Amino acid sequence: MIDPMSGSDLPRLIDPVVVVAFEGWNDAGDAATGALEHLELIWDAEPLAALDPEDYYDFQVNRPTVSLVDGVSRRIEWPTTRISVARRPAGSDRDVVLVRGIEPNMRWRGFCAELIGILTELDATTVVALGALLADTPHTRPTPVTGSAYDAESARTWGLETSKYSGPTGILGVFQDACVQAGLPAVSFWAAVPHYVSQPPSPQATVALLHRVEEVLEVTVPMDGLTEQAAQWVKTVDEMAADDDEVVEYVRALEEKATETDLADADGDQIAREFERYLKRRDRG
Repeated sequence: MIDPMSGSDLPRLIDPVVVVAFEGWNDAGDAATGALEHLELIWDAEPLAALDPEDYYDFQVNRPTVSLVDGVSRRIEWPTTRISVARRPAGSDRDVVLVRGIEPNMRWRGFCAELIGILTELDATTVVALGALLADTPHTRPTPVTGSAYDAESARTWGLETSKYSGPTGILGVFQDACVQAGLPAVSFWAAVPHYVSQPPSPQATVALLHRVEEVLEVTVPMDGLTEQAAQWVKTVDEMAADDDEVVEYVRALEEKATETDLADADGDQIAREFERYLKRRDRG
């Protein structure tokens, strides 16, 4: 059930692409939802709709919150998934639909079907799903971001690998599969957050995800201080790690492992893709 937030009908949009992220299992260090929140703010996104939380959330797990409005009246905020739209962000000739929510506690298939129904009504053309996971990666290196697609056509379009993952999944994986089954092209980008500094926020991972959003949307995303926050985050972790010799040695081992992995993966096609991404980012700004 859609709860319209502005007007009774969903608007007509221009060739909209969708960017989506969910709190919870899919969102280590709040990196993915941090990226969505940043886009909502810098693009002044207009609220469109929210899903009815009664259908999908256990309020003893995800509790509503109470806040005061003007210091007088009380307002209850219910955990849910909200849809907003950024109208033709600077440098783009298309609208961007932003979906930010919480991984539902129940009825995942119904949740995905309802959300895809809204996106279909908005004439969405592509879905970009953002996630973050804890990994054995050093904070001293650029955040690794893995991109994948569930269908061969999307993989070719965006220069990605088709997903070969097998194992437990979260709502992001279920939703991406549901999009493909519904004929809505979908790709996903996952940032690797160092497991030894998993406490949010993770600005370095958020910046890395936003760079991949830039590539798909072919626009420049204003960082508005995020890059500086990421640099300060690395400096702070450096200072904390320096007080523990075991941590210093562990980070050094991760750096060596990362170097070996980079060299092993550095085939011609990958180098060409990375160089192309670099040139696009440079040309945009």
